[in-house]
Order: sequence, then C-alpha cells, then structure tokens
Amino acid sequence: MDVTHDSSRRRLLKWTGAGAALIAVSGAWLPNFGISTTLAADLGEGDVGILNYAYAFEQLEAAFYTQVIKTPYEGMSEAETSMLTDIRDHEVAHRDFLKKALAENAIPGLEVDFSSVDFAKRDSVLGTAKIFEDLGVSAYNGAGQLIENVDYLAAAGTIVSIEARHAAAIRDLLNMNSVAFAGDDVVDKNGLDVVNEPAAVLKAADPFIKTDVTAMSLV
Repeated sequence: MDVTHDSSRRRLLKWTGAGAALIAVSGAWLPNFGISTTLAADLGEGDVGILNYAYAFEQLEAAFYTQVIKTPYEGMSEAETSMLTDIRDHEVAHRDFLKKALAENAIPGLEVDFSSVDFAKRDSVLGTAKIFEDLGVSAYNGAGQLIENVDYLAAAGTIVSIEARHAAAIRDLLNMNSVAFAGDDVVDKNGLDVVNEPAAVLKAADPFIKTDVTAMSLV
C-alpha cells in the first residue's frame, strides 16, 4: 500500500540525538518509552508504557473496524459482515479492557487518519485489515517479553491469540482456500510467528495516526 503523509503535520516517531540509537543490552533490543513534555500522548514507562503502547494500537484497530461496519464496502457478503462485526467487537473490547487496566495512566484517545483507505473497495479494506492484524500480532509478540506483571502478561497472551485468529481470517478472505493464513511472510521455518519491536510497529502505524506519540529512545 502506497501511503503518503505530511511529515511536518504528523510525526509519530521523533528521533533525536543519542535517543535515536539502537543500543544492545544483554544481547537483546529492548524499547524504553521515554517521557517528553511535548507529547500529545505520553506512553509512560515500564508496564504502563507497554500497556499504553498496546492501548494505542487497539484504539487504531477499533476505530478502523467501526468505520468498516459503518460504511460497508461494495459487495460485502452476509458472512463477511458477520465476521468483520465480530472482529470490530473484539477490538473494541480489547481497547476498553486496556483503558480500564490503565485507569488514570491511560493516554488520551488518538485521532486516526484513514484517508488512504477506500472503504468502498473490498481490496482496500481487507488489505488494510491485513496490515493491522499482522502488525498487531507481531507487536504483542515483541512487547510480551518486556511486561513484568504476570497478570498483564497473561492478559496480553489471551489478546494476541485473538489477534492471530483475526489475521488468519482476514488472510483467508483475501486468498480463499490457500495457505496464506500462515504464509512464509509471517511464520518462519521453525513455525514461529513474526516479532516486531515497538519502534518498527509505531513507524508502520504512523500514516494512520494523527496524534503525536514519541518513542524517545531504545535501551
């Protein structure tokens, strides 16, 4: 998908100085959600930062599927409507669960930008859904190791399993009766799913979010 945006208006990642560097710690690449007084949405640190990171992405997905159901694409079948409605309801539940868990630490509601999506066209909608679902699975895979509270980790595990079901379902809609649900682009030769660190996920989500969110550094 070819996505363009005004970088002077919307900058999801502001990399400055040494804070932009990738620094290895104990052989692992671990993100640190730094705090900046200029943030419109401050992720915070530690488990709060990770939960806000997940909350931001669930806001994006919930907003997307809400629009999909509000303005169905041309030729959307009854079965597709049912499936996409279920996915919408799941994403809304994920969003609300994380907001409740974060309580007063939750970031504000994010302003989204779906101008690159043609909601009247099946391929545009499902192609975007594929991006979001694949990215969501990889995001949870990459962030899970950073969660310290075991209750939060267990909750993340149950959410990512549902995101994976969504990803498989969307891939099957795009390529019926194929092996695309577990394609080589998302599952490696060892049968393990793709892992993306927060920096990569936020960069990929950038075109769809207007609200400034900053990942100050990776440590």
